[in-house]
Amino acid sequence: MSKVDSLIEAYSHFAELPWDKSVAGPEKVWLAVYPPSEERRLRFKLTEFGTATQRVGKGWKVVDITKAFEEWLGGHDYKEAYFESPEDLEPALEDFGEELTARVRRELDAEDATADTVVALVGAGSLFGIYRVSRLIESVNGSIRGRLLVFFPGERQGTNYRLLDAQDGWSYLAVPIVASEG
Repeated sequence: MSKVDSLIEAYSHFAELPWDKSVAGPEKVWLAVYPPSEERRLRFKLTEFGTATQRVGKGWKVVDITKAFEEWLGGHDYKEAYFESPEDLEPALEDFGEELTARVRRELDAEDATADTVVALVGAGSLFGIYRVSRLIESVNGSIRGRLLVFFPGERQGTNYRLLDAQDGWSYLAVPIVASEG
């Protein structure tokens, strides 16, 4: 069984559990952790996560942020200057983070993201070196009504998560969902 198939199985069992609707925003975050090398396979099988969610009577909504940075930069007034001098882009990344946060909040606040909906965030790896996934998650905690499932290409050791297996990680108290060993 592949890591992704094992992750789907683990998620299916997890999705069956009753949801406590009184938990705080950070406790409504689920991190589906998988090896970065499995990204393509995970995206190919993304609908299976949705099927597992709907089978237990919950809603399913996918929010893909993979192209968020390129769309933001493509519409920026100073994009040509940033291509000439990429080091000048760093101060503007805060603006990108604010726009990305607003975009994800809009999706979480939408009518189809009820207290019985899993909003699946795909594309976290595309933020590597641009904006911290931890900041994004912390910024949208208050808008989560159901559950926020973040597909996280990286690794977890206890409560420490490392995106794309980078040296820099962060400690977070989200609920981890991982593939079983064997």
